[in-house]
Amino acid sequence: MKITIDDIRDAKGKRKLTMLTAYDYPLASLIDRAGIDMILVGDSVANVVLGLDSTTKVGMAEMLHHAKAVTRAVKSALVIGDMPYESYQVNRSESVKNAKRFIEEANCDVVKLEWFDDCLKVTEEIIKAGISVMGHIGLTPQTAQQIGGFKVQGKDAGAAQKLINQALDLERLGCFAIVLECVPDKIAAIITEKIKIPTIGIGAGGACDGQVLVAHDMLGLFERFTPKFVKKYVNLSEHILNGVKAYKQDVENGLFPAKEHTFSIKQEEIDKLKK
Repeated sequence: MKITIDDIRDAKGKRKLTMLTAYDYPLASLIDRAGIDMILVGDSVANVVLGLDSTTKVGMAEMLHHAKAVTRAVKSALVIGDMPYESYQVNRSESVKNAKRFIEEANCDVVKLEWFDDCLKVTEEIIKAGISVMGHIGLTPQTAQQIGGFKVQGKDAGAAQKLINQALDLERLGCFAIVLECVPDKIAAIITEKIKIPTIGIGAGGACDGQVLVAHDMLGLFERFTPKFVKKYVNLSEHILNGVKAYKQDVENGLFPAKEHTFSIKQEEIDKLKK
């Protein structure tokens, strides 16, 4: 059964929500089969799949391409399209149009926006257009340089109050959930208690209503950098490397392909060939 935004909202206070990223058909299918509530087609594809050094270096073309692959695979999870930097912050007048593309072209269920100066205005316009929005406050990678870099947000009373106010404003506008990234656990707990919609934490402690991680991080597929808040549940990089080495050795030693991997033809047909 397909998960809806009502299911996500109704889960608050009843059970913990789960969310992971995916960018292609095979991984999205596995995550969906595992029963994860929400799949985020994240702009983190820039780092963990495309090898770029910033999420600001992917745009609508890349995000829609990956979102289409994910939605082809998913039968149950709520699929969230992560709106890239250029789609609503630089060209704000295009924000509703780009949000609609995630829904109409890529078959996503909802979109996610990171907080920025005009976030409330853009969020309101997208929601008024009939598109459900997940908010995102705290560390916002797309505008990290404007908030002091990639570090924990809300560490003093003034900064923490801003986060609380942002969460309340996003709830008031109609967001169905909010991601809290790199926020002190006690501040995340305060926000979670104050708002009636679910909070999804990433580096924000266990009091949040749910958790999200980049799948490539928790599966050990991305080795360049591992944030403090990531728990690796398996090291697939090691397994893949060993598998590739074994394949290489088999080919070089003439062990692959073996008879069971080979197609045959009757000798009488070979005999009919012109010499």
